[in-house]
Amino acid sequence: MKRILGVMGSPRGGGNTHTLMRQIAEGVRDRGGEMDIISLKGLAVYECEGCHICWQSKPCSRQDDMNPIYDEIIRCDALVLGTPVYWYGPTALMKAFMDRFVYFNCEENRRHIIGKRVGLVIPYEDTDPDTVAPVVDFFERSLAYLQMTMAGKVLAPGVTKRGEVKNCDGFMAEAFALGQQLAEGAGTP
Repeated sequence: MKRILGVMGSPRGGGNTHTLMRQIAEGVRDRGGEMDIISLKGLAVYECEGCHICWQSKPCSRQDDMNPIYDEIIRCDALVLGTPVYWYGPTALMKAFMDRFVYFNCEENRRHIIGKRVGLVIPYEDTDPDTVAPVVDFFERSLAYLQMTMAGKVLAPGVTKRGEVKNCDGFMAEAFALGQQLAEGAGTP
């Protein structure tokens, strides 16, 4: 059974990011997998201090909620990262989480994530594709640098009100299909 880990960087519970993540989880379950969703809201994920102690094969020096998440990332078969667009970037919650991926920037830790598949969920209010482009670029560059594999993306423009994406059949179908692909081990090579 495939184990998928969803990490939600939206500060708004029950919003569009959360709705799409739950739909991905339904797709995962449809193919016999399981998906846990961690909401970064309310967790203490501190900024990276750049001490590089993790590059010496030691645990992160920051004593916060990110440390157990590292274990979850290592154990999962694939990741789903979800964030709305805030000022042409991911939320501060998601950015702090991604900054802490420096932990995987040493040979000892990198081996745990090389080739790991990642799906993206990015709802946003605007309808201009240029609005989401910097966020997608941020993730694509970061994941490629870490030698992780982009499995797919659900980009949902034009959604603002809490959970309104559930009425957008196309986005919901994309999310369900991405969940199925992740559970089957498929995705963009």
